[in-house]
Amino acid sequence: MAGRWCNFPCHERAVVGSVVLRSRRMRPQDRPHVSAAPESAAYDLPLYVEQYGEGDRQIMLLHGFAANSCTWRSWIGALAKEHRVWSLELKGHGSAPAPPDDLYSPHDHADLVHRLIVQEDLRELTLVGHSMGGGIALLVALQLLEEERLERLVLVSSAAYPQRLPPFVGLAGRGRLSEWGLHLFPKRLLIRRVLRSVVFDRDAVTEAQVAAYAEPFYSKAHRTALIKTAVGIVPPDLKKFTSRIPEIDVATLLLWGKHDRVVPLDVAERLLAALPRAQLEVMEDCGHVPPEEFPKESLEIVLKFLRSEEEEKKQESPQNPGTQAPA
Repeated sequence: MAGRWCNFPCHERAVVGSVVLRSRRMRPQDRPHVSAAPESAAYDLPLYVEQYGEGDRQIMLLHGFAANSCTWRSWIGALAKEHRVWSLELKGHGSAPAPPDDLYSPHDHADLVHRLIVQEDLRELTLVGHSMGGGIALLVALQLLEEERLERLVLVSSAAYPQRLPPFVGLAGRGRLSEWGLHLFPKRLLIRRVLRSVVFDRDAVTEAQVAAYAEPFYSKAHRTALIKTAVGIVPPDLKKFTSRIPEIDVATLLLWGKHDRVVPLDVAERLLAALPRAQLEVMEDCGHVPPEEFPKESLEIVLKFLRSEEEEKKQESPQNPGTQAPA
């Protein structure tokens, strides 16, 4: 079966203090329900944050390396019908600030996400991470172990264990050479080649997709931030981090493309063995980006997981008459 990538324009931007809010130009049927915009005083973090929907349960979306929140645009509307959705763009990515410091390691990114969760006192939280964002979600999950905030994880083609770096990450991590190359190389041509290299159906990549991911590369500050992220993308304590993965005892969905050439399926199988409450769903004819290669099918898998977990919580609740002891 052939995947479909969404074509609507990604965004227009408005900046409020250190927080960037985004309003999407969508057809009415595509537009998620958007809650009131957050006040800039709510954060003092170099993140870009979008909020959608209402509800007590929270979902936080974390994109991958050199990506942005456009990864999730086919999921947000449905997720926001029953949850409050927080779509983040990580420091130095997308529309987030790219300050000229050196704090761009996975741990640095995870610390910022954790600080946002604590500042907003988010509970009943599901963390959803793709690729590098999945590795960051795992780091945040370890930080949240004693805080009774995290309910579930959804890891999509997630970084976790030692592996060969994909070429586009390795090339971005070559310091001055990378900066020179990213400056001179035509941005859309570069992004088109990268996208075509990571999906199963190369012909399904659209110009709208290319434009959405190419935009940050026109900013020198963001190019520098991406290079710093690439240089430090493998944390020096990776062995210690992976040894703690079995401590993450929350319901976890692992969603993978069978033909993922960036984070191969054996990483998913190792996570399945390590995480106490994990389940694995593998999508046929799919590469590294299930939310965009098969937006409807991948969304259905995630919604089914969320609903089954929420139903299980209801059954376990002491308020549920079906669980009360007979008088």
